[in-house]
Amino acid sequence: MIEQRLSAQRGTGDHGWLHSRHTFSFAGYRDPAQVGFSDLLVINDDRVAAGRGFGAHPHSNMEIISYVLQGELAHKDSMGTGSVIVPGDVQLMSAGSGVTHSEYNHSTTDGVHFLQIWVVPAEKNGEPGYQQISVPDAEKRGKLRLIISPDGAEHALHIRQDVKIYAGLFDGDEQDTIEIDEGRYGYIHVARGSVVINGLPFAAGDGARVREEHALTFSQGDNAEVLFFDLRPVEVNHPTR
Repeated sequence: MIEQRLSAQRGTGDHGWLHSRHTFSFAGYRDPAQVGFSDLLVINDDRVAAGRGFGAHPHSNMEIISYVLQGELAHKDSMGTGSVIVPGDVQLMSAGSGVTHSEYNHSTTDGVHFLQIWVVPAEKNGEPGYQQISVPDAEKRGKLRLIISPDGAEHALHIRQDVKIYAGLFDGDEQDTIEIDEGRYGYIHVARGSVVINGLPFAAGDGARVREEHALTFSQGDNAEVLFFDLRPVEVNHPTR
């Protein structure tokens, strides 16, 4: 079963310098039917004005992923890590027992568009950590490339939860099928463009809960960039954030 959630159904946040769309309940957006899915708690689709951003603020017991679609995102944290991530980069901060970080648009002239994704860790109060990789478009072109996994296999980042995250680029005749293990859940997020998945059309910002499916075929893309989350088959009532 593929349960679609269209882009326009998402929550919104408009702070002038920040325009955000929330797949799941977050900040001022509250929907008891949209409080995460399995261990996936947050997908925020953020656009930040030039030179603006999120000042230093704390997190704990969360796996926080930043995935840039356009522009440059500057990161700095209390672990001493500082970096600027651009399209193709994937950043994973394990907040663990507690960390403070800031995220700013590195450009003073252009906006930045990125996804911030939160996954609930399997264990609480671990040691905070930071990881980053760059994944060339060629490795995602016409296929789903593993970017995050519990064991860091295939040069993916290591996450502290039983979840795998894949990224793919699809255009024209490009097509790929991903198998889903018996009983596993999945979540689809289309970051940009459009694509057909198991015969269903998806546009930018659309997503879907996936249950009781053995495989997903991604095809007929139009400049599509997609993320797929392979998740534990659990129904968790997370507290809203």
